[in-house]
This record gives sequence, C-alpha cells and structure tokens, in this order.
Amino acid sequence: MHTTALLLADVPAQTLPARSMMAFTLASHIVLVPLGVALPLITLVMHGYGLRRGDATALLLARRWSAVMAVQFAIGVVTGTVLSFEFGLLWPGMMGRWGDVFGIGFGVEAWAFFLEAVLIAVYLYGWRRLPARTHFLLGLPLPLVALLGAFGILAANSWMNTPRGFTLDPAGNPVDVQVWKAVFTPMFGPEYWHFVFAMFVTAGYVVAGVYAVGWLRGRRDLYHRLGFTVPFTLAAVCTPVQFVLGDSIARQVFHKQPVKFAGIEIVWRTATHQPEYLFGRLHPDGTVSGGIRIPQLDSVLAGFRPDTQVTGLTSVPAADRPTATQATIAHFAFDTMVGIGSLLLLLALWYGVLWLWRRRLPVSPWFFRGAACAGVASVAAVECGWITTEVGRQPWIVYQNMRVAEAVTATRSTSLWIMFALVIVVYVFVFGSFLAVLLKMRTRWRLADARGGPRPPEGTPRAGLPETEPPETDTPYGPRSAGSRL
Repeated sequence: MHTTALLLADVPAQTLPARSMMAFTLASHIVLVPLGVALPLITLVMHGYGLRRGDATALLLARRWSAVMAVQFAIGVVTGTVLSFEFGLLWPGMMGRWGDVFGIGFGVEAWAFFLEAVLIAVYLYGWRRLPARTHFLLGLPLPLVALLGAFGILAANSWMNTPRGFTLDPAGNPVDVQVWKAVFTPMFGPEYWHFVFAMFVTAGYVVAGVYAVGWLRGRRDLYHRLGFTVPFTLAAVCTPVQFVLGDSIARQVFHKQPVKFAGIEIVWRTATHQPEYLFGRLHPDGTVSGGIRIPQLDSVLAGFRPDTQVTGLTSVPAADRPTATQATIAHFAFDTMVGIGSLLLLLALWYGVLWLWRRRLPVSPWFFRGAACAGVASVAAVECGWITTEVGRQPWIVYQNMRVAEAVTATRSTSLWIMFALVIVVYVFVFGSFLAVLLKMRTRWRLADARGGPRPPEGTPRAGLPETEPPETDTPYGPRSAGSRL
C-alpha cells in the first residue's frame, strides 16, 4: 500500500468534509478581500485627484466606487463571519489549545471590521452632505483601517506557520504567552507585505479591467480614461514590488520552513544542485513526471548558488510532511501564481515604458485585452497563493506543534457534509445577490449618463429625456442636477 494511503487511513473521517468546507468558504471570501483592502485607497486617490484638479468626473468615479465599496464590505462581513465561526466549529482542538496564543489577531480584525463599518457609513453618507474638504479628511482613515484588518488575519496565519511566543507545560499546553512575539513571528513581515501588495495589485487590475472592457467597446471618454488610468497605475507600480516581495517570502520559507519549501518545489531528497521543475507531478516513490526540468535552478533560486543545499521531503518521517498529492497541488498552485505574476509584470512594464516615453496610454487593443484579463488573472493568483500557503504546510495546522487530524471536530462526518451543502447553497445566493446588485448599479449609472449626455443643439428632440448636465460636469458637492442619481 502507498505511504499516502497509509497516512489517510489514520485521518479521522471528519477531516475531509471539514477541510473541504473551510477551503470553499476561504476561497469564496478571498475573492472579496482585494477590494476590501485596496478599494478604499483607490477611491481616496481618485477623490483627492478630483478635489485638487476640480475634476467632477474624478469625483463622480470616487462616489460610485464608494457605493461598490459599501456593498462589497457588507458581503465581506457575511463571508468573514462564517469563517470565524468555522474556526471554532471545525477546529476546536486548535482553538481550545492555542486560542489564547494567537487569538489576538482575530480580536484586531474584529475591531478593524467595526471601525471600517463606521467609516464607510460616514464616507458614503457624506457625499453632498458635508463640505468637500471635511468629507475627504473623514475618508482618509479608511485605507489604514483596511490594512489593520489585514494585520489581524496575517498575524494569526503567520503564527500558524512559525508559532512563537509561548512555552509548553508538561501536558503540552501553552503557557507564559508573550503577545508581542506571538504576533510578530518570523513569517509575519514577509507574509503581511506580500499579502498587502497582492491586494493592491489585484484590486487595481480588477477595477481597471472594467474600464478596459469599456475602452475595447469604443468608450474613449474622460470617464473611462480616468477610471482605467488611476487604478491601473497603482497596480502597475505595485507589480514589480510584489514580484520582489514574492521572491523574498519564498526565501523565508526556504529558511524557516524547509520541509514546506521542499513540498512546494517537489524536492524529494536533500542535495545540492537541485533542479527546478516548472509544473510536473511528484509520485509517492519520489519520481517526478511531466513538467519542464531546469537543471540546478532550484538551488540557484534558493541560495543564489548551484551548490546551495535544499532540504528534501525525505528529511522527515512521512507523517511529518505533505503527501505526494499535497506537494503536487502546492507546486502547481505556486507555479501558476508565479506564471501569472510574470505576465502581469510584462503588462505593467509595457504600460510604464510607454507612459514614461510618450506620456500616453498604449493604443494597441492587445494591451487593453490583457488589461481586461488582468483582474481575473490576479484573483486566480491570490487563490493560488493561499493554496500554496495552506496545502504546503500539511499535515500541520500549527507548524510542527499540532496536526490537522488532532484539531478537527468530533462532529459526525455526515453532518459536516450536510452543513457543507447548505453553505454552498447560501453562498450561491449571497454571491448571486452581490452580482445582481452590482449589475443593477451599473445599469442605473449608464442610464444616468445617457440622460446626462452632452446637450444637442437647441431645439433638437431627445426622445423625452430630460436635458441635464453631462456627468463630467455634475459635482457631488452642492445641489443635485435634475435627474442625477449617484
């Protein structure tokens, strides 16, 4: 019998449904996270630009993005709350033993959620009701509070990867908790900044992609130009930084979690001059099939020298390392993330070089096709990053301190599968409602723009539509124009 089959035979029946439910809810929630973390900053940048330049189009975009931000936050609170309950429901062994050590991160996130809800409400309500400068200043804390929420979650996750800040009593329970060390673990800095810049990159490309599609459909007005340029510029600036941060965190994993690194890079035996496999599948006997083999590259990437020794999976017992299947999943996810990041870097360089050289947007439709796809691709890269992080750590839920099988609930597996099915139904409804609201908002805004388009010559009939100012001249401060909405 294969080693993988032997290991699975020792895993409780609850493990598969519990992990499946957690993976589904986390993968669903993380789709919303980039907008939650980065959209406040993108909106405030557009808002500040509009105030400084007296540009009503920029202010209109900021006002509409703030409405999207509020809807996204409401949905994110629902999905994030589900995840919080799942930690206690599905993994009571971890929360019961280790909650006092790393629970501070969840507390910080809860306060961030509360503050963000208040600030979004004030910011959204303030359009047309507060003086322009006051309204903008009240919105400035929003990006910082969004980063505070990310701080809480990444503190908890980095602790699970490199647990610190406690000692164990004779019974194996943590005592003498040192909060500062438990929060600022060796992996916290690399994880946090890699995550934050990933959110900026992803949100920028997602927002810009909407206007890139409009550009491809012939909408070349100031509204679409600004809507594309501001978020895409932010994403393009952050992309090379994110690439460097990604390389840095991989090197940290090499030093701090060598067995996890071995799983991600499907390295079977400890040796120097290790080859790099682009994709490829690891088998239980240590052989690799498929993929592209590049001699010595893994050692060079890990230590900048071909004679760098890379720890292999067989350096620890089979029970303490990812299975061949888990290593292959993490490896595929990692390579996909790096591949997408490389393509996004080329797109950012295309944009940056042309902007610095000629001070204009690219005119090639292929650039805008790439920009339209960049948002979806960057979301996929974020998903792959979390798969790499979580699957690569297996079989540990708390690295080298507690296995997943030790933390899982004792609830019957049948009940967990039923709960999982119900969660899927609820999430389909929630995300369907989210999409329906966004489409409804888009339709309403397009109708408002159509009613407020440029005035025809005097006396020209407009099929009963009211004659109002075009959206580019409708300011969000002061009296509303006739027929204008959001």
